[in-house]
Amino acid sequence: MIPTNNTLLTTTIKIKKQPSLTYKLDYENKVIVGKCDNIEAVKQAILKCLDTERYDEIIYSWNYGTEFKNIYGNDRDLVCSQIQDAIIDALIQDDRITSVSDFEFSFNKKKAIDVKFTVSTIYGDVDVERRVTV
Repeated sequence: MIPTNNTLLTTTIKIKKQPSLTYKLDYENKVIVGKCDNIEAVKQAILKCLDTERYDEIIYSWNYGTEFKNIYGNDRDLVCSQIQDAIIDALIQDDRITSVSDFEFSFNKKKAIDVKFTVSTIYGDVDVERRVTV
């Protein structure tokens, strides 16, 4: 039996945008303290994504988190490039984030690199600081 009516190709698909309203986390006390929305929710999502190592937690999809564990090397330029790529790849998965730019790196004596960068979102820009141990 061959179908004669192909409504799948003529149907308009509407993509519904998900709300950004979420529970607000208090990282210091490790408790939930209400709810947050818009720019505050995106800031929290950025921090959570950067704190999660990709592929380590089965609860998250393989598109979520950063890959800092595999960053090795002595060449500072190479390590900085790997960190930048890992951050951009992790954060650009969120449809509320439009770009990640303006990276600045500073080096510690304890094999750590301090990274500063700007995340452009649909709600505005967010300045982020992160320490990566290599």
